[in-house]
Amino acid sequence: MCGISGYIGHRDAIDIAITILQGQEYRGYDSAGLAAIVDGKLCKKKEVGKVAVLKESLELEKWQSQISIAHTRWATHGKPSLANAHPHHDHTHQCLLVHNGIIENYEVLQKELISLGISFNSQTDTEVISQLVGVCYQGNLLEAVQKAVSRLEGAFAIAVMHAAHPDEIILATKESPLCVGRGQQEMFIASDPGAFVRYTRGVVYLHSCELARVTKQGLEVFCTQLKPKQKTIQTLGLEASDVSKGQYPHYMLKEIYEQERSVKHAMLSHCDDAQGSALFEELDLDHLNIERSIILACGTSYHAGLVAAQMLEEWTRLPVRVEVASEFRYRPSIVEPNTLVIAISQSGETADTLAALRALKHKCCYSIGLCNVQNSTLTREVDASVFLRAGPEIGVASTKAFTSQLVLLSLFALKLARLRGMSVQEGQSILRDIQGLPEQVKQVLLQRSHIQDIAKRYACYHNFFYLGRRYMFPAALEGALKLKEIAYINANGYAAGEMKHGPIALIHPDCPTVACMQDLVTLPKMMSNLSEVKARDGKIIAIISEGMKVELADDVIYIPQVRDELAPILTTVATQLLAYEIASLKGCEIDQPRNLAKSVTVE
Repeated sequence: MCGISGYIGHRDAIDIAITILQGQEYRGYDSAGLAAIVDGKLCKKKEVGKVAVLKESLELEKWQSQISIAHTRWATHGKPSLANAHPHHDHTHQCLLVHNGIIENYEVLQKELISLGISFNSQTDTEVISQLVGVCYQGNLLEAVQKAVSRLEGAFAIAVMHAAHPDEIILATKESPLCVGRGQQEMFIASDPGAFVRYTRGVVYLHSCELARVTKQGLEVFCTQLKPKQKTIQTLGLEASDVSKGQYPHYMLKEIYEQERSVKHAMLSHCDDAQGSALFEELDLDHLNIERSIILACGTSYHAGLVAAQMLEEWTRLPVRVEVASEFRYRPSIVEPNTLVIAISQSGETADTLAALRALKHKCCYSIGLCNVQNSTLTREVDASVFLRAGPEIGVASTKAFTSQLVLLSLFALKLARLRGMSVQEGQSILRDIQGLPEQVKQVLLQRSHIQDIAKRYACYHNFFYLGRRYMFPAALEGALKLKEIAYINANGYAAGEMKHGPIALIHPDCPTVACMQDLVTLPKMMSNLSEVKARDGKIIAIISEGMKVELADDVIYIPQVRDELAPILTTVATQLLAYEIASLKGCEIDQPRNLAKSVTVE
């Protein structure tokens, strides 16, 4: 969940490493640090807070260097502090290291190192790695790193510098992302390649259990036994403008507004108008005997899975289980033959989802990954991948990735439904509605000023309920999550029928209810639930299709009418805007909310 950057070449390494680091700050922003070789000496600078604080501190130092590594931290072991910030040094102070991941056996290794007379200066698991490298070092840094990482249990991506090796950076990975960008006599290092796209579009992805030596001249990659490996230089399909905020004050707002385009991109090449079906040439669906499905996901992706499960069961009559990935692997999993596994992760690096997927590897299931990032771990471990094509999502709170997931999952459900007997005519009707979504998303976005006015009336409240039924229940969960994430408001999503089973005790004038009402099948029941809320003096914000009336509501957001199965997409755009505007009025850190990171690469 932390971000790693680095540079070696002929330019200002400190400036470039910091710039690359700022492009990854969504991965963590508790503290930041940098190491560089300055006038032949290994130097480091660390600060608590964001990368901007580190950058300002480095400007006072006026260091000159052509080799550097840097780190922005999301705390796992040890609170944010100077001592716990990276880089960490070894006992000789000749080796410095940055790390993303978690070392599960660090306490055992720490005790062993302490018995050798090594003292520790931090509360982190990372310092164990740097001290271990120092103990293993006997003149060859690559060999020292290889020996050290062979002792580690857990996930890691590390970058290592040594005072005696001023012309190289050593990298090592296990189940954590790390990549190297290639330039002319210069190399760039990052956890996310989008962070160095302004410098180069040539990238080499390191896979799990690989090591690398990076010099100005190039890159050497090795397996864990230090045998050389051949790696292909790939071309990033990104432009620098894709990872900038442009005219927007926040990445999140930019990404909300990009949804008209991202929803359209998600369906490109997947629509079969003549057959009223969907095309997934990357999958082998026509030859699979699918009898049931399991969906694995976390957070926002889990909410997308809930919508997909309802859709798949209605359209295909296949039984579907949606599993919170972080829980799935810790209980006995009864998985029968001919089970389709769908793993959903925007980054493709979500540790819990990957662990749950691996738990099913021996079950002889066919697995599909739904992902937004090429060459991510998920895409390498599933049998086939489907990409969102939403473009980089920098804001920590997911927006366009979620709606793109829903579009692709609806097309996938349509494909299976047609294979299982849905008529051409019904398929064509569904497909037309899916293809109409970009224009309908645009219509929701045009209501921003109206949603701003509503936000002004509700930004003062500290507790919210989000209610929905059927397809609107996952939409309520997602809407509540966005308000929690970026506005720090206690917002709870509930299936509306469950209110009477306890939560209604909390309804009062200072606890507004956001009613997600675009599911027409359950609309009469939702109206009854709102009567119960209003009878207890609860304020109501209703999100409902155009042409409908909700007399009980204090405020209404009207959005275009669409079939129930697709309604979560439009409702979610409205709740994203509502959360954004409330957070903005409260002066919250919208792109980098406290305690959160974009890629949850630790369990």
